[in-house]
Amino acid sequence: MSQRLLRLHEAMVLRHPVLVLTVVFIAAAVLAFGLPNFKLDASADSLTLEHDTDLDYFREVNQHYGSGDFLVVTFTPHNVDLFSDAALETLKSLTEDLSRIDGVVGVNSIITVPLLYSPKVTVAELKDEPRTLLTPDTDRQLAKREFLESPIYRNLILGPNGQTTAVLATIQLDQRYTELVRQRDALRLQRDTTGVTPQEQQELDRVSQEFLDYRTARAAVEHRRVQEVRAVLDKYRDKAELFLGGPSMVTADMIDFIKSDLRIFGIGIILFIIATLAVIFRQVRWVFLPLLVCVLSVTMVLGWLSWIDWRLTVISSNFVALLLISTLALTIHLIVRYRELLRDRPADELIDLVRETVSSMARPCLYTVLTTIVAFLSLVVSDIRPVIDFGWMMTIGLTLALVLAFLVIPAGMMLTGKGVNNDGDDNSASLTLHFSRFTERHGNILLVLALTIALVAGYGVTLLKVDNRFIDYFRANTEIHQGLAVIDANLGGTTPLDIIIQAPSFDAPALDIAADADDPYGGGDAFDDSYGDGDDAFDDAFGDAFGDDAEDAPQNSYWFTTAGLDDLEKLHAFLESLPEIGKVNSLVTAFHVANDLTGHRLNDFELAVMRQNMTPEINNFLIAPYIDDAQNQTRVTMRTVETQGDLRRAELLAEIENFLVEDLQLAPDQYRLTGLMVLYNNMLQSLFYSQIVTLGAVFFGIMLMFLVLFRSLKISLIAILPNLLAASIVLGGMGIVGIPLDMMTITIAAITVGIGVDHAIHYLTRFTREFVVDRDYVAAMHRSHATIGRALFYTAITIIVGFSILALSNFIPSVYFGLLTGVAMLAALLGSLTLLPKLILTFKPFGADRSDGA
Repeated sequence: MSQRLLRLHEAMVLRHPVLVLTVVFIAAAVLAFGLPNFKLDASADSLTLEHDTDLDYFREVNQHYGSGDFLVVTFTPHNVDLFSDAALETLKSLTEDLSRIDGVVGVNSIITVPLLYSPKVTVAELKDEPRTLLTPDTDRQLAKREFLESPIYRNLILGPNGQTTAVLATIQLDQRYTELVRQRDALRLQRDTTGVTPQEQQELDRVSQEFLDYRTARAAVEHRRVQEVRAVLDKYRDKAELFLGGPSMVTADMIDFIKSDLRIFGIGIILFIIATLAVIFRQVRWVFLPLLVCVLSVTMVLGWLSWIDWRLTVISSNFVALLLISTLALTIHLIVRYRELLRDRPADELIDLVRETVSSMARPCLYTVLTTIVAFLSLVVSDIRPVIDFGWMMTIGLTLALVLAFLVIPAGMMLTGKGVNNDGDDNSASLTLHFSRFTERHGNILLVLALTIALVAGYGVTLLKVDNRFIDYFRANTEIHQGLAVIDANLGGTTPLDIIIQAPSFDAPALDIAADADDPYGGGDAFDDSYGDGDDAFDDAFGDAFGDDAEDAPQNSYWFTTAGLDDLEKLHAFLESLPEIGKVNSLVTAFHVANDLTGHRLNDFELAVMRQNMTPEINNFLIAPYIDDAQNQTRVTMRTVETQGDLRRAELLAEIENFLVEDLQLAPDQYRLTGLMVLYNNMLQSLFYSQIVTLGAVFFGIMLMFLVLFRSLKISLIAILPNLLAASIVLGGMGIVGIPLDMMTITIAAITVGIGVDHAIHYLTRFTREFVVDRDYVAAMHRSHATIGRALFYTAITIIVGFSILALSNFIPSVYFGLLTGVAMLAALLGSLTLLPKLILTFKPFGADRSDGA
């Protein structure tokens, strides 16, 4: 079959090179027309699990409690006190400008929130319009103390230095977005579990496209809004230090990062390719042809992705760099082989040289691409859409690169002629021969060294951790990092975490005020005594509640009674004791404030009356976000602090759940943790387990390919051992130096094996050919190093330096991905040029050596 394919290749490509290139260029041009529609996606949805029930619950909670998107601005005035007239006037002007931006439904800051301790209000005054910092005669120093110490604002709105505050711009909740995404996800889940009818599949396609179009339009609106906010902030930067934060801001900036990375990596890698090829081959044709294949492969894949509206994310965007470098490696192997043939057989016809090049390289190149594809297909088993997309994009791209390499390079060779043989001036073989001589002379030391490295790497693997800080994803000079650092250190933490708790199943003690209006306390005078000296402030404030409308008096849910609040107080105190938790808000906050204002601990009756008589502003601020009376449900919100200590998300969530079960005696169906922290932790944990497990599947798949290619279990085991060591070195090194596994670095092991085995395939294929010459293992090793060793050296250096360009990214996981992949490729190269030949010499998998008397 292979000979038939080679004859077909000769008839179509080698005999008609112009036609082949014309067809390729036309196909590339058609696909390239889609590039103007190319889109990026950095939404929060792109970093969550595909069928995560926590994600749907998170959206439901946001919709139920009216929690939409927000932008937060940190404000630190220059050279003046925050509470001075000048600073407050600037803050007021900034607040007004932000409120005028389209989509902003409210702006809160220290000048807008209600003051309850400046001075301390009476219970009666809770019915009145609240005082703010801009209310005439407000004591600003007293207000400053309230912001720093009160249960409501402590660690929330004013930094401990009293000079940094936050301005929160609330964005209108997008109900349409939530409805569409939940409808789409429900149909996807049905499709992937029980199956769908043709009509339901059509509905899924329709909803998916409608959601995609809607999200695209919304992303443009959000990006424009962020730019408008930044334009507003620019007007005030001479008066204050300002940083912008919030989910939509992070999304907008990550889109810009992806665009910048694509531009920098694209230009940088192309320049690097040109320089590398010029240094290696020193002929224009060997620079132009590989570069053409690289550009065509990326252009065609990106064009096709644009036509079908398949978007790049912060993860899958790295496929451009990977595809360029992988394609270049293929072309280098073809060119090196052609130059060898031209050097050894200069009198042969051009078509014979090209035919032999294709014939000798087709099988190893096919298997190197297939093994790399196996590695990337392991990403498809992930439940994270961007990781799945990354795997499929690379699979498609590598397949296309293989086809283009064997079309464009041979056709180009036929058109450009035999060329001048300058291969004799290449001294790189002297370098690779150093490795073969070292292996021959110090092979035993090499084995001991490899075993030692394997043991150390194994220990390092046990130290790997998956948790890391989101703030560390960005360089310190980016606004995302700076803003998150200020918010985290001064304003109560960054990543949101909520606990939703259902009341016990028994009937909650709802209080009917009208039941005993004449003597609600059962004839006792505890209420009067609690105020001391007969203070009737509570009666004076809320006496109307016992009038003609008493039958309409409120009935509190379980959570706004002393029984429910007692449980919440325990939870609130526990959460505040955790170093990883910043600001905690719940009904307990309002309860403590009410107790403080009245001078005693309120009972159920007082809680009900007080809540009924609160102004809407205070109720919406202190009560409504934390209770759902209809469902007898309460909500505790908090934010995690990432800049202090070593954040371990999974352990923190487990510790909180343990307290809910063991200390509060809640049943598993009574509570649920939700929020971005839960979703992000789910993603990391899923990726960790899926990739660690599938790494074994990658090795198994590659072993099967080795068995098919080499038809020998011994050779297959020998081929895979150096790559196991390379993967272990990277993972173990990460564990030892403390680099956490994240959405990017966790894929390195599989990718390392997939790319690294390319060296083993090419080396063993060439070694087989050289061994047949004289059946001398040592001589075959030296010849292999002098020939294919050069190609391995070229491709490895290309990959290592090419991936190092990722170090220029503002997205730190991409930096780690590039550098660690470079380390992995270096380990794979050294393993293929030292450990692999030593294993061959030791176990002699090709039969007896000539010196053995064979």
